[in-house]
Amino acid sequence: MHMLIVLGSPRKNGNSEIMAQHVAQGIEKGGGTVEYIRLNSLNLSPCQGCGGCEGTGNCVIEDDMVDIYERVDAADRVLVVSPVYFYGLTAQTKIFIDRFQARWSRKHILGVRYRQEEGRKGYLLSVAATKGAKVFDCNLLILKYFFDALDMAFADSLLLKGVDHQGAVRELPAELERAEAFGRDIVTGVR
Repeated sequence: MHMLIVLGSPRKNGNSEIMAQHVAQGIEKGGGTVEYIRLNSLNLSPCQGCGGCEGTGNCVIEDDMVDIYERVDAADRVLVVSPVYFYGLTAQTKIFIDRFQARWSRKHILGVRYRQEEGRKGYLLSVAATKGAKVFDCNLLILKYFFDALDMAFADSLLLKGVDHQGAVRELPAELERAEAFGRDIVTGVR
């Protein structure tokens, strides 16, 4: 099982990335492999809504997304990692997701389905500074439809509220263990 972890935070070594590293440890201990994409270090343009992908299923913008499409297509599991910014995903994560309009067009306009029979799964890891009752609602809804466009089941999420300053999650060993257990559960098929 190969997991692609998409890091959507603009901050290196922030709380969401630390949690993702612990998920990765669980996956690797369970025998899976992991690779990362750090969105903030890439050249990604936002979707232009031009409709260019409707005829081919491919985006007409030639930037770092070309490689990302291939890496997502090749992955058995995808973990999208984003802290909450104003009750939503980071801008980097949203650009990444919006650019998969090309895959939506491939599926819904061109009728091309990709690897759906293989049981591919997607996950969300999100960390929020606040403790609002609906702080993750937007992220969960977006990821549900994102993974559907990729013919992947949205399998589960790992959510953590009330973590504010950079590195604060390091002071929460039970949460780090929960993240590692989440990774192990992905490999074993529990999640």
